[in-house]
Parts: sequence; C-alpha cells; structure tokens
Amino acid sequence: MSHRQKHDQGLEGQLGEEVPAAKEVSAAEESQDTSSSSASVQATAPSKASKVSGDQAAGGQSTSKAYLYSKFLLNSNLQKKVTDLVKFLSFKYITNEPVTEAEIQKHVVKEYKGYYALIFRHACECMEVVFGIEVKEVDSLNHTYKLLKILDLTYDGRISNEEGIPKTGLLVLILGVIFMEGNRASEKKIWDVLSVVGMYPDRHDFICGDPRKFITEDLVLENYLVYQPIPNSDPTSYEFLWGPRAQAETSKMKVLQFFSKVAGSSPTSFTALYKEALKDEEERARALLASTAISTAADNLGSGEKPSSVSHPE
Repeated sequence: MSHRQKHDQGLEGQLGEEVPAAKEVSAAEESQDTSSSSASVQATAPSKASKVSGDQAAGGQSTSKAYLYSKFLLNSNLQKKVTDLVKFLSFKYITNEPVTEAEIQKHVVKEYKGYYALIFRHACECMEVVFGIEVKEVDSLNHTYKLLKILDLTYDGRISNEEGIPKTGLLVLILGVIFMEGNRASEKKIWDVLSVVGMYPDRHDFICGDPRKFITEDLVLENYLVYQPIPNSDPTSYEFLWGPRAQAETSKMKVLQFFSKVAGSSPTSFTALYKEALKDEEERARALLASTAISTAADNLGSGEKPSSVSHPE
C-alpha cells in the first residue's frame, strides 16, 4: 500500500477544516525568511509543477489536495515540520534504514500529531518530486516504511564520500522539462520551472546548497546535462540538452512516466510526448538488437577461427 492510499481518507476530512495551528503563528514568525524550507514545501505541489506541460494534457488536471494546502503551509509552523520530516527521511535514505510512523511522531511531528497525515503526505510528495525517492510501506501492522530510489540513475546528486541529500527527482524534473520543450530548454525556462518548487539560481537552500553550481556545473561534469550557448543569441543566452549519461541511463518514456506521476496524470495524456517516447523506445530496442547481433556474430567468428589456429603435427 502506498502512503497516498493510506492517508487520502484522513486528508479528505481535513480539507474542510480550518487548521487552528495557523492562528498560532505570530506576525513576527510570518515575516521571517523561510527560504531554507520553501523548496521542500513548494515542491510538494505537483499541480504547480505540471504547469510546464499541463496545457498539453487532454482536459487538464484538477488541482491536487496537496496544492490546496500549500498556501496555508507557507508562513506556518507546519511548514517547518514538513521540512524537518523531509530532512529526517533523507537521513534514513542515506543510512539505508527503515522508518516507522512511531519514530516520525516522536522525533519530528511531536505536538502536531493531529496533523500527522497532512505533514506526512507533503513530505512524501517532496521526497518523490525533488529527490526521486518513494516512501513505501513494507509493514502495514507497524506502519514501517522503506525509502527506495524511483529511477535507475546511478548518480543521486551527492558529492562522493560526503553527506548530502539525494537529488535524483530534481535531475529528472530538469530532464523532463528539456524533453517537453523539444529536447532543448533555455536556461531561463529551467529556472522558471524550478522557481515553482522554490529553487532560485542565486538563493542558497538545504537541497542543493548552490543551485546554479549544481545544475550548470555539477550535472554537466557528470554528463547528465549539456550546457551550451544558444546560437545567434544577443546577449548570449544558454540552453540545456540531455547529456550522454542521461541518454544511457534513462529514457524519454521513463522520464515522462515520472513527470506524469508528479503531475497526477497518465503518460498517455501527453499525446505528442507519449508518441515521441514510444518512438524513442522502438529506436532503443532496434539499436539493442543490432548491437546484440553484431556481438553474436563476432563471437561466432571468433569461435570459428579457433580450429585454424591449432598446429597440425608433421
């Protein structure tokens, strides 16, 4: 059972309620800078992220319950709880440890136990959207969860031998934007989309540290992205393309499936993109068959040559 199925019923009941915790936030608290946690909370609004391609979906998508709450969560004490839980879950992923509802209640949610379902839902959606990690229930009796990487990318955005938060979902989000923009996306477009999840090029946050460096340097050095000047642009502007490592480790179909999940949609809703992804899958299959045939032919040729290399007695 997924965390979404488990808590939907509880969230339905809360949708019509006025959350008293919001009234407890003082004017001073509301005026504090929340940039360090805005990324995690805003990242839990998949309906916003889907704006990148939502117009392409037939009929559009209804606003998610998570997004309906995002306005309330900003400038509230619950926002901090969501951020704290995201950090807690990220640590559990890094240490490869399961986590229980009892642990979350005790160490993170504490006095906000009445809003556990809401906090948990937002944090789990953030783990998926930004980090590419699924919070999967493996023991329904004790409410135990494992944190699993959604895609097979070998790089999770952490610097080798250093602690850090995995950023697989963020990478796939960027790859998805590039795909949906015709396989190349301007730097401005990338930052426009990332601003929706609370990430800005010149604002430090707990996810990336320096977002500009992570995207324009780290992911480029890892060969997941190509960052190049747009021809004939004046002043010079830059664009992103998929790098060779992205093309080798994932596919347009996998990225579309991930992006559709974030948008609360189906891959087939994005008709043109789905057709392109299918074509890409067919081309990959043909290339694999050709490569296998060549390898098999080479092996057969090699085995056929062995007898001729044996010397005959005089």
